[in-house]
Amino acid sequence: MDNDVKCPQCGSEHVYKDGSLWICPECAHEWAAGGDAGADAPREDQGVRDANGNLLADGDTVTVIKDLKVKGSSLVVKGGTKVKGIRLVDATDGHNISCKIDGIGAMNLKSEFVKKA
Repeated sequence: MDNDVKCPQCGSEHVYKDGSLWICPECAHEWAAGGDAGADAPREDQGVRDANGNLLADGDTVTVIKDLKVKGSSLVVKGGTKVKGIRLVDATDGHNISCKIDGIGAMNLKSEFVKKA
């Protein structure tokens, strides 16, 4: 290859670039192409963030920032509702917070509609 890039996880020289990521075919590790910091660089940007950009974690308390209709029912989660003990989940549809709301029950929320309390 014409590059001197090695996998920061296993040290393999057989890495290739796919879009903005480097990929190692031996250990399946992926990392950002721009940094020389290795495997730790992309993890700083990852994570679930609220509407204000604050990093969320499991067990946090959040506040809903706008009225949200509950799909499939006539219920509405009002803006200003506090939700305690959230769990972060990996969801492909964007609903990355799993929680239980008093009076409504278990549901998933998008992090863009909450702020850290």
